[in-house]
Amino acid sequence: MLIIAGLGNPGTKYAGHRHNIGFMAVDEIVRRHGFSAWRKKFQAEVSEGLLEGESVLVMKPQTYMNESGRAVGEAMRFYNLGAEDLVVLYDELDLVAGKVRVKTGGGAGGHNGIRSIDAHCGKDYRRVRLGIGHPGSKDRVTGHVLGDFAKADRDWLEPLLDEVARSAGLLVKGDDAGFMNKVALSVRPDGKDKPAPKASGKQQSHIHQARAAARKPALSKTGPMADMLNRLLGKKDTE
Repeated sequence: MLIIAGLGNPGTKYAGHRHNIGFMAVDEIVRRHGFSAWRKKFQAEVSEGLLEGESVLVMKPQTYMNESGRAVGEAMRFYNLGAEDLVVLYDELDLVAGKVRVKTGGGAGGHNGIRSIDAHCGKDYRRVRLGIGHPGSKDRVTGHVLGDFAKADRDWLEPLLDEVARSAGLLVKGDDAGFMNKVALSVRPDGKDKPAPKASGKQQSHIHQARAAARKPALSKTGPMADMLNRLLGKKDTE
C-alpha cells in the first residue's frame, strides 16, 4: 500500500489558498481515478483506490497544516508502513508557479507541514513540491501563501492539477523523473508561453504546425476541473 497525502488547511475559509494546493491536487487524483468517496479516519479525510494495480490511500489531514504529521503518522502506524510508502504533495515558495519537483528526504525548508511530517513519520519519504512562486520579499510571504490564487493563476494551475492527477500512476511506480517530465511538458510556468524559436527562413509544414498546436494544453471551460476552480477562484483576486 502507498499513502499519498496532500497538505492544506481544512474548511471553506482556506479552500482557495495557495497553501492548499496539496489538497487541490489530491482532490483531482481522487476524482480522475474514481476513488471511493471521502470519509473521516485518522484525523483526516481519506479516499481509497487503485493506481497501477496498487492499493493507494489518499489523505487530507484535518489537523491543520502545522500538525499534518499527526494524521499521516497515525495512518502509517495503523497499516505498518514506512517512510518509503509515503508521498506528500505540498506548496513550494522557492519554485516558480507551475513548476514541480520530486525528491526523497531533505529538510523542511521552512514549511511547517513538512516539519510536522518529518517529526511523526521520518524524513525519507517522497516530497512532491508544487511551485506557487515567491512574492519577492519576506514581508509579503505570509499574505502570499495564505492568500487565494488569483484568477490569472488558472492559466497554469488547471493544467498543473490535471497533469499531476493524470500522471499519478508514475509516482506509484517510482518513476519520479517520468512524472516530472510529464508535468513539465504539459504546464507553462506562470501561464507564460515558451519563447518562439528563431526564424530559419523556412516555413513549417502544416503537419508540424498542427503537431505544435496539439501539444499545447487546452484549458477546458466546463467540466469537474473547471467547476472546482471556478468555486476556488470565484472570489475577489488576491494580490
